[in-house]
Amino acid sequence: MASAEGFEPESDRVTRQLRDQILDGVRAPGSKLVEREVAAELGVSRLPVREALKALVNEGLVTPRPRTWAVVREFSPTDVSDLDEVRTALETLTFRLAAQRCTREGLERLRGDLDAELEAARKGDAVKARRAAADFHETVTWLAANELLSELERTLRSRMRWLLSRHDDLMAVAQEHEELYEAIAARDVPRVEDLAMKHLETGRSAAAAHLRAKKEQE
Repeated sequence: MASAEGFEPESDRVTRQLRDQILDGVRAPGSKLVEREVAAELGVSRLPVREALKALVNEGLVTPRPRTWAVVREFSPTDVSDLDEVRTALETLTFRLAAQRCTREGLERLRGDLDAELEAARKGDAVKARRAAADFHETVTWLAANELLSELERTLRSRMRWLLSRHDDLMAVAQEHEELYEAIAARDVPRVEDLAMKHLETGRSAAAAHLRAKKEQE
């Protein structure tokens, strides 16, 4: 019997694998997730797949269908606009609080996320760069030291990671994060607020570009 330490339930592992595949673009929007097929692909029984699909529906990444299948969610322009409005409200507050409440430990953790993102961006590794970029934002929320804000972030995490993965200019985003890091470390709240608004506009433009490209392909 496996020890409790380091043990990951099979349903959690399947959820993580499917989530990563969706966020990394391995499973495209609109693609089917059939319990039997996913179970065979991942070498598990259908039960953990069923539980994983339920979890991903709750996270907003998967749309349920009757019986034993689902589809990867296709985010509409309205979905993206709604996400952007929520992101703008939350991140404006989050970055300001992070600048006011940052600690040495928190800054070291944030620097680690940033260094990972910069390295991946230089290598052109989009998957690693985008994951590290999302980690950067989640660490900023942790730095804000507001439990309710952290709770909201956890609820929206998968959808926000999806939104953050829309950018293609990996180095430009990493450089904006570096500017934000420096302003947070200096506790320069006005500069952090200005940079956060600039960063939000970059994300907004990237999401709009993706939607235009998708529409042209249809």
